[in-house]
Amino acid sequence: MNAVILFIIGIPLVEIYLLIKVGGIIGAFNTIFLIFFTAIMGVYFARLEGLNAVRSGFSQLVKNELPIYEIISGAALAFAALLLIIPGFLTDLVGFLLIVPVTRKFFIKSISSKFNRKKNDEDIIEGSVEENKQDNNNNKNN
Repeated sequence: MNAVILFIIGIPLVEIYLLIKVGGIIGAFNTIFLIFFTAIMGVYFARLEGLNAVRSGFSQLVKNELPIYEIISGAALAFAALLLIIPGFLTDLVGFLLIVPVTRKFFIKSISSKFNRKKNDEDIIEGSVEENKQDNNNNKNN
């Protein structure tokens, strides 16, 4: 089964299950209030951390360095804000984990390690180029 389809079906099922369980324990009104509260607080903290990422990125640019981590961190913060706006406790948990700098750095390192594959020396083909003088003279005359 395709992983995307599994996420599209699985995440809402888990969210509905958690909403029913939490609603049964603390009540429907408190559950709705908690969902709105986490969305508002999550967007607020994502905004604060996003501004910190922008400041850090500008300081990297002033040092004449590429702000690669800051760009990735900003994208992670935007994704965290999206997760916090979506109603549900599982998405809120992942969103808050992405907002916290320590766990965000852990997520970024774990994901980026999958993309950083070093090439072996066997993949490199060395060669040389020789220029034929006779072909150059023919091209100049045409």
